[in-house]
Amino acid sequence: MMRLKVTFVLFLSILPLALANLRVGFYRRSCPNAESMVRAAVRRRLTRDKSIPAALLRMHFHDCFVRGCDASILIDSNRKSSSEKDAGPNLTVRGFELIDEAKKALEATCPSKVSCADIITLATRDAVFLSGGPFYFVPTGRRDGLVSDPDEVNLPGPTLTVSEAVQAFRAKNMSMDDMVTLLGAHTVGVAHCSFFLDRITRPDPTMDRGLAAKLRSICGAASGSNPDPTAFLDQGTPFAVDNQFFKQIGLKTGVMKIDQELANDPLSRRIVSGFAANATLFRTRFAKAMVKMGNIQVLVGNAGEIRKNCRVFNPRRRI
Repeated sequence: MMRLKVTFVLFLSILPLALANLRVGFYRRSCPNAESMVRAAVRRRLTRDKSIPAALLRMHFHDCFVRGCDASILIDSNRKSSSEKDAGPNLTVRGFELIDEAKKALEATCPSKVSCADIITLATRDAVFLSGGPFYFVPTGRRDGLVSDPDEVNLPGPTLTVSEAVQAFRAKNMSMDDMVTLLGAHTVGVAHCSFFLDRITRPDPTMDRGLAAKLRSICGAASGSNPDPTAFLDQGTPFAVDNQFFKQIGLKTGVMKIDQELANDPLSRRIVSGFAANATLFRTRFAKAMVKMGNIQVLVGNAGEIRKNCRVFNPRRRI
């Protein structure tokens, strides 16, 4: 009898930890249509904005690599304090209205059930899939953070070497393989000329001459209304999540320094070649890496909160 009692007590002590972990289908009972509602919002936006997958991928990365995947990037600044949105690397992050739309629909159906952090993760997954990328099951159950500080935003930039980028990813428990795979998200999206101008204003033997000329033409068209033009990071299929990015950097058509160095550096060259030659391998690894990134420093259980409005913290209750 004593043995059974000890076993039962041990089970009870483990159970809260198990319930606190992320799991696929977390909202199956509390909000059964949560994932389909987020997907519907993404689908509607995609019909009028083919660039939204790139925006969501960037938002998801910028959120997870600061305080973990806690939706701290969504908080608006106010008169009393600035938020992560005010940090330099986040000034061009966009797609917030899509998250608002999904949150509004979810609050109308399942108030205070679905976190903003999960909405970002689910919306990014759906945008990847709807743009030709892999579908992958996303564990949910994240909670929203209570801090958004612009001084904490320290993200790996496009001028890093491969070794430096690897260090930044390893600090988040991500591997070299994860780093190369996730940079494959550059198969969609654009970069501002200011991020690669140094590569086209003087001869760069690592860049294809034709691409350099094309980029000089784009950046040379800067004007008062558009002082920092953009160029596609993928010259072939800029709106499709595929392995073309890896094929292109193998031909010296990487736009940003870190992109091209992936194909040139001995540390990453083998992985790049593998992805360029095998689209299925990239799809499989990309799905796995996205799930892994989405688990960085998540808040679960009773930590954090479930925001009513993704842009503001819930009012603090007086004790």
